[in-house]
Amino acid sequence: MYSKKLQQELKKDNIGVGDRVKIVSRGAVFTGLLMPRPSAGDADIIVLKLDSGYNIGVKAQSIELIETAGAKAEPEHEHEKPKKGGIAILGCGGTIASRVEYKTGAVYPSITPKELRTAFPALEKWPVHSRSIFSLFSEDMNASHWRIVADEVEKEIKHGSDGVVVMHGTDTMSYTSAALSFMLQNLPVPVILVGAQRSSDRPSSENEMNLLNAVYSATQDVGEVLVCMHASTNDDFCHLHRGTKVRKMHTSRRDAFRSINSRPLFAADYSKDRFEALSGFRQRNKGKLISKKDINDNVAMVYAHPSIKPELISKLDSYDGIVLMGTGLGHVPTNPFDDKKVKGIFKPLKELVESGIPVVMSSQCISGRICMRVYTTGRMLRQAGIIGDGADWTPETAYVKLCWALGQTKDMKEIEELMMTNIAGEISERTVLEE
Repeated sequence: MYSKKLQQELKKDNIGVGDRVKIVSRGAVFTGLLMPRPSAGDADIIVLKLDSGYNIGVKAQSIELIETAGAKAEPEHEHEKPKKGGIAILGCGGTIASRVEYKTGAVYPSITPKELRTAFPALEKWPVHSRSIFSLFSEDMNASHWRIVADEVEKEIKHGSDGVVVMHGTDTMSYTSAALSFMLQNLPVPVILVGAQRSSDRPSSENEMNLLNAVYSATQDVGEVLVCMHASTNDDFCHLHRGTKVRKMHTSRRDAFRSINSRPLFAADYSKDRFEALSGFRQRNKGKLISKKDINDNVAMVYAHPSIKPELISKLDSYDGIVLMGTGLGHVPTNPFDDKKVKGIFKPLKELVESGIPVVMSSQCISGRICMRVYTTGRMLRQAGIIGDGADWTPETAYVKLCWALGQTKDMKEIEELMMTNIAGEISERTVLEE
């Protein structure tokens, strides 16, 4: 909040947050959007977002003139009811909806979807409505949040939205995109997750380009869950990745996201009206949305490593399912040659499967397909009932799909059939030679 005195001055001139204003201070003229004041700092400094995208602060006492310089902002509402038609923007928090707390320099989720619309007037290109579902960093999200997001997306689709954009943190975006891909099938409209590596207060933020490209892409003829993020380190275009094939591959680069074992589905640049298909995709479908949102997240994810102890695997019997991140083609220590120094984990894994706990294999390798028919290790695991031979899913997608499969059935045979059925593009028919 600005100081009471400054609020009174702004109110007297009928100026509010989000209005485009002109400020004259010490002979210099600044034009831009009046921004909310950061929680820390001088309450008598007005924050203005210039057309360049940079924010500046102007001391109130130095202002010679402040007046509106364009259309006034709409009244601020954090929650808007679903509307028929147009593009729905749903906020879940994350860096794309965050700003810097200047006292400590930390980033925290705070900006509502409506504030983002105010900050980025280019959203007026499309009929959009927005609301905040919750405001979290994505590392705090879990299966209960996936269900909430799926419920709200389904609500928007049933109310007639032409597309849905979900603002989400990048750290676990691939988990949520996979979950939505399995929970909401036969999509009649595109559902696009979008995030940012840099918060809106930072000069290097890519949130505007990502968000605008996501909204633009949500108007296109697509019927899938997609992730829209920077395609390069420059502000030139975005890639749209299939929700079950995408992975965050860098901690901080703006082009951190990659399609794994597949190509991106689209390249998008709203400023040039470019929406280029790069791979096969599913179009919008006028059929009925298939909603299967039951999910069981009592699933463990285990990273196989040298010297892994059999006791660790045995203690996983309280879980309803296990995902292994194996080495290479899908291997874990099994000790097929009975070396006395090797403590294999084959026996406890076999016991888990025999007790009715499904165990699914994925690979620590970034790319490639699981094949448990090449080496003795893989053959032993396959014969023991480990699921995954022939799949090229990411570990994240394997985890989410097992959670989803366990929500659909408890029958081991049915779970294996679901896991090995390509439902949302998670298992490629053929391996693509990547550039």
